[in-house]
Amino acid sequence: MRHTLIPLKVLCLLTIFCLTGNLSRAAVNPKPFVVPELKQWAGKDGNFIPGTDAKIVCTSSNPELLRVARMFADDYQQMFGQALSVTEGKAKAGDFVLSLSTDKKLGQEGYDIKIADRVTLSAPTSTGLYWSTRTLLQIAEQTAGHQLPKGTIRDYPDYPIRGFMIDCGRKFIPMSYLQDLVKIMAYYKMNTLQVHLNDNGFKQYFEHNWDKTYAAFRLESDTYPGLTARDGSYSKKEFIDFQKQAAANFIEIIPEIDVPAHSLALAHYKPEIGSKEYGMDHLDLFKPETYEFVDALFKEYLEGDNPVFVGKRVHIGTDEYSNAKKEVVEKFRAFTDHYIRLVEGFGKQAVVWGALTHAKGDTPVKSKDVLMNAWYNGYADPATMIKDGYQLISLPDEMVYIVPIAGYYQDYLNESFLYKEWTPAHIGKAVFEEKHPAILGGMFAVWNDHAGNGISVKDIHHRVFPALQTLAVKMWTGKETSLPFEAYKEKRAAISEAPGVNQMGRIGKSPALVYERSTVTPGSTSDYPEIGYDYTVSFDITGAQEKSGTELFRSPNAVFYLTDPIRGMMGFARDGYLNTFPYKVNPGEKASIQIEGDSRSTTLRVNGKVIEEMNMQKLYFNAGKDSMSYIRTLVFPLEKAGDFNSRIENLKVYNYRVSK
Repeated sequence: MRHTLIPLKVLCLLTIFCLTGNLSRAAVNPKPFVVPELKQWAGKDGNFIPGTDAKIVCTSSNPELLRVARMFADDYQQMFGQALSVTEGKAKAGDFVLSLSTDKKLGQEGYDIKIADRVTLSAPTSTGLYWSTRTLLQIAEQTAGHQLPKGTIRDYPDYPIRGFMIDCGRKFIPMSYLQDLVKIMAYYKMNTLQVHLNDNGFKQYFEHNWDKTYAAFRLESDTYPGLTARDGSYSKKEFIDFQKQAAANFIEIIPEIDVPAHSLALAHYKPEIGSKEYGMDHLDLFKPETYEFVDALFKEYLEGDNPVFVGKRVHIGTDEYSNAKKEVVEKFRAFTDHYIRLVEGFGKQAVVWGALTHAKGDTPVKSKDVLMNAWYNGYADPATMIKDGYQLISLPDEMVYIVPIAGYYQDYLNESFLYKEWTPAHIGKAVFEEKHPAILGGMFAVWNDHAGNGISVKDIHHRVFPALQTLAVKMWTGKETSLPFEAYKEKRAAISEAPGVNQMGRIGKSPALVYERSTVTPGSTSDYPEIGYDYTVSFDITGAQEKSGTELFRSPNAVFYLTDPIRGMMGFARDGYLNTFPYKVNPGEKASIQIEGDSRSTTLRVNGKVIEEMNMQKLYFNAGKDSMSYIRTLVFPLEKAGDFNSRIENLKVYNYRVSK
C-alpha cells in the first residue's frame, strides 16, 4: 500500500471541513436585518462593495423602470453622498441592475434581489421594484461603507393593504408632516394612508354646549365657503398634489369625510341639518336637506376630469351613529347605502367604518366590492360582515388605537404584544386563518379625541413611528418573524425614518454631547434644526434688556423664548400652545441655564436649581366632574438664533437627560 503524506495546512483545512460540514458554511452571510423582515434569504460568502463609479443599469427603457431607478439614485445620494448615474446598457462589477420580470408568483408587490459582484433587482411590477430599493437602502445604512452581504432575497407581503389612519379633524396635521409621513411609510413598505378630514371634540369639555364644541373640516370648499376650518386646512391644489406625491411613492391616500356622525363641523355651518334628538354631531337623517348638503359636498371632490379625490378609494365614514330606535337604524342603513353608491358612481371604491351589527336592520346596504374598517366587533361582527360580502381592513381598537394621553385605548401601542401575537387575522377576539381572502390587510390609527390637550405633532409622531415599524412587520411578514422582540427592537434603532426625514429629531447613535458652540450670535444658524426626546440643552447667559417676544431659537416647528410675548418670561410655543416658566434673566444678570425635555415633560434649571418641571397637568371642567390631561412637551428648536441683546455662550446639546 502506498502512503501519501498530507501537508499540515491541507490537513487543518480538512479538519475544519469535517467539523463544519463544508469549507464555507461558517462564513455564509446571515439574513440581513430589514423592517419589515425579509421572507426568504439564501446567504453566500463575502460582501458586495459599490464601486466608486457605480451606476444603476436599467435593462429596458420602460418609463416606470427608469423612474424607480432615478428615485433610488436620489435617495442613495441623499443618504450616502454618492451619486449613481442611471443608464441602459451593460453592467460591470460594483453596479446595480434593475429589471421588470415576468415572475408572476411574486404578485403585485414582491421582488427578487441577487447580491453578487453586482446587485440585480427584479420584480414583475414597478411597485415591487421600488420596495426592493427600500430593502437595499436599509441594509446599506447599517453597514460600513454601505456594503451589502452577498446572497439572494425573495420577498413579498402577506397582506395587500398595510396602512395607517390619522385624525386631522380634531387636530390639524400640517401638510409638511403628511408629506414626510408618506416617505416614512414608503421606507417601511406601508402602502395606505387614510386621512380623516373632519371631526369634533367632546362637548363636556366645552360647557356641554354644541355651539361651543370644537369641530373642524380640513379641506377647502367652494360649494360651502366658510365650512373649511380657520385654524388649519388644506387647499384643493395641495391636497391633489399630496395624493399624487404619495402615489409616486406607491402609497394610496384614502380621503375620509366622516358622516353622518362626527359631523359637527357640517352642523355648525348649517345648523338645520344637525339632529336635535341625537346630538348636533349627528346629522338629521330624516331631512332631505341633509342629503342635499352631503351630496353636494362629496360631489365637489369627486366630479370632473381631475377630481380633488385622486385615488381609487373614498371613505364615507358611517360609524357610531345612534341605534336608539328602529326607524333611525333603518335611516342610517339607507344613508350608508346611498353614499356607497354615490361614491361608486364616480368610479371609486367606497370604504366604510364597520357599524352594521350595531345598526342591524332590514334596509339593504350594498356589500359587493365595499371595503370595511373592522374596528370593534360590537359595531360590526367580522364573521358576519364577511358572510354578508364585505372585504375587511383589520383595525381592532383595543390593540391598535392610539389616543394620546386620553386615559383610554392606548397612549403608546403595546409593541411587544403586537409583534409576538398580532396579525391582521386577529380582529378583536375573533381570529381568522392567516391571509384570509376577505381580510385585505390591517391599519393602526391615531385619534386626537381630546382637542386642546397640548399634544403636538411631534408628540403624535413619537407615538406613531415605532408603532409603524412594528406593524409594518406584522402586515408584511405576518406570523413568520424569526427575531425575538427584544433583538428586533434593538436592531431597528439603527434604521432611519426615511431618506432625508428626521421627524424624531435624532442626533447621534449613542448618548453623548452631540453639538456645541462657544458663542451664539443673533441670527446665526446651527447644523441641526432640532433635537428630539430625550435631550439636555445648556448655555450661559449674560442678560440684557430684551423686548417682548424675543426668541432664543426657532425651528419650523417651535420657538424658545428668552422673553415670551405675553408675560415676558422664558418659555416656548409650538402647535399654537404657549408655555412659560416663572423666570426671566434680568439685565446684567449672569446665569447657567439648562433645559431638559422628554415625552412627558420640559424642565428648566437655573444655576443647577429646578425652576419648574412642566409635567402632565389635569384640566378640570364642569365643577370638576370632567377632566382632561394636558401636556407641555418640547422638541427643542435649534435651527436659527433670534434677534436678542443678551450674550449667549457655551451652548451644549446632549441627546440624553443629563440629570437622570
